[in-house]
Amino acid sequence: MENRRQMSKGWRWALILLVVGLFVSACNAANQPLETDHEEEPERESGVDLQISEMHPLRIVSLSPSQTETLFALGLEEKIIGVSDYCDYPAAALEKEPLGSSWTINLERIIELEPDLVFTFAGGQPEAVNQMTAMGITVVDMTPESVEAVFESILETGRLTGAEATATTLVDQLTTEMDMIVGKVSELPRVPVFYQVWDEPLQTAGPGSFIHELIQLAGGENIAGDAEGAYPMYSVEALVEKNPAIYFMPPHVADFDSMTEAAAEAYRDEVRRRPGYDQIAAIQNDRIELMEPNIASRPGARIVEALRLFAEAIHPEVF
Repeated sequence: MENRRQMSKGWRWALILLVVGLFVSACNAANQPLETDHEEEPERESGVDLQISEMHPLRIVSLSPSQTETLFALGLEEKIIGVSDYCDYPAAALEKEPLGSSWTINLERIIELEPDLVFTFAGGQPEAVNQMTAMGITVVDMTPESVEAVFESILETGRLTGAEATATTLVDQLTTEMDMIVGKVSELPRVPVFYQVWDEPLQTAGPGSFIHELIQLAGGENIAGDAEGAYPMYSVEALVEKNPAIYFMPPHVADFDSMTEAAAEAYRDEVRRRPGYDQIAAIQNDRIELMEPNIASRPGARIVEALRLFAEAIHPEVF
């Protein structure tokens, strides 16, 4: 692998200059965004049918916080040479070089690092992905939106990186823990809940999102279960009409664990003061539950931990 990298160094740099130059010129032309003929666009790998090479990757870049957590959970930290600007768990991820995100890729630096494998999320920056692919870099998009898809992404990551046994063990452990949690709440009455993805405008998690599935598995009834789309905007009128018993929200904080009780109460007060919210049972009964945002919002190796947080809040009587 190292010999191949050294032998290709010259032509790779020449191609870098050519590709970056063409990209800048195209983007500047008439001040219009670069357009692509989608029929000729290189197909992005989903990971399902991907065959990496005769050797497992030695140098990995992850532009997805959830995928970075999975890589660390599989014991692959030594192979990670760069991460997203938002990768903050585990703490060791902060020691890796930040390379932007799936939406703001530092393409020049990534190419310079010569990774064997790059993970992205939600199909961000297709032009940058196409350029990495043209440079011979394997790019895999991991955007699971269900618990089963998360488990499959862990197994696929293990296959791509030579950590199949570890991935299988991890998924088995997560499945066992998930079954135990679901078993505790499955026969209990469902509790109507609302999950706030964003506050202004009000946005929630609807059908097709992994958050919706977690709420249902945890013994809740997502009042946005009939909304259109995985992450739809939601009206206050509908919120009042559906009258959730619990209002879940992730506070906008960098370090949830160090948040003081006074700061947490300030977040709850902000919700209580919103017009019309005093008509909602969750506010009347002081059931505003603050969720650790990086656990609740990342479809990675901590997804069953997120399930437990939901279940403990919805049915504290059995935990």
